[in-house]
Amino acid sequence: MRVLRTFGSLRAVVAALAAITAVQMALIAFGNMTDYETNHQFVVHVLAMDTTFQSPNMMWRAINSPALVTIVYIAIIVWETVAALVLIAATVAWVRAFTGRGPVVTARRLSSIGWLMWVLLFAGGFVAIGGEYFQMWQSQQWNGIDAAIRNVIIAGVALILNHLPALETADGTPARP
Repeated sequence: MRVLRTFGSLRAVVAALAAITAVQMALIAFGNMTDYETNHQFVVHVLAMDTTFQSPNMMWRAINSPALVTIVYIAIIVWETVAALVLIAATVAWVRAFTGRGPVVTARRLSSIGWLMWVLLFAGGFVAIGGEYFQMWQSQQWNGIDAAIRNVIIAGVALILNHLPALETADGTPARP
């Protein structure tokens, strides 16, 4: 019965999401480091706006400086790496909380920070800035909005679940409002 209370709880769901998203973000960062040029080209073309409709009213936004493009791409990789590390720390904190060696509040806060970093990167960076400011939505080849939205949904659902009030205490008894 204890196993059912533990692994059937909201805490277990959030802990599993923290672990899964830690692995995903670590793989995203690792892929950008080990296959640098593929996604570097993505950033080059999005910032250059060279596959958009090329409206003269928008093209002043384009960035063609190789140095600035590299700075942006490295900043993205650093952000992804830090988010992965935060979510790994959250996963460790969840394990500690389940074993009684750490507070749940630490695990929840670390998870929230990691998922907020996801939302800022994918919604703020890719959807808002890449998609709208640099008009990425117009590109047939270099449009990453669908992938970004998937990540926003994952992080959004995780954040919602993480901030739901616990329905039961650690021992499985109903929580008092």
